[in-house]
Amino acid sequence: MTEIIESSHFIRFPDCDPFNHLNNARYLDYFINAREDHLQLCYNFNIYKHAMKTGESWVIANSQIAYLSPAMLMEKVYIQSKILEWNAKDLIVEMQMWNNEKTKLKSVLRTKFIHFNIRISQKINHSDYLRKVFNIHEQSSEKCLDFDSRLSEIKKNGYSKSSIAVIEASPHIG
Repeated sequence: MTEIIESSHFIRFPDCDPFNHLNNARYLDYFINAREDHLQLCYNFNIYKHAMKTGESWVIANSQIAYLSPAMLMEKVYIQSKILEWNAKDLIVEMQMWNNEKTKLKSVLRTKFIHFNIRISQKINHSDYLRKVFNIHEQSSEKCLDFDSRLSEIKKNGYSKSSIAVIEASPHIG
């Protein structure tokens, strides 16, 4: 449906536990911050400006995360994001964290976002404008795999740069 977008990040000291592993709760921050960067850098879409102008944004309905391999202090990781499913009022985004060589999957996050009008506190439909911005040509008609099945599929297939269209977002300098 959409491209996979990726950006590099360094695991920072204040985000780690006493074992120098990225704290479990901080994975969510890294993923959500990366997705915000991806929207800005690859789609020129600032979610905060859009919300201020239209009163519309997305709220997180639910998230599922798998911790597969620890991300370590000052390790360079790549975070990828992709829209898995786009419906009238919500979307599902999958994000993956890989080691620097992109040979070891560290974590997978799947999040369901509900499109929401903040001014009237109601769930609303995505506009044609948003479909255009995110290059959504048609609404998803098939449901994506459940999280555990998708996780098994990712682990089985591994990472192959030739099998996916990856857009490199500007890397973060650390």
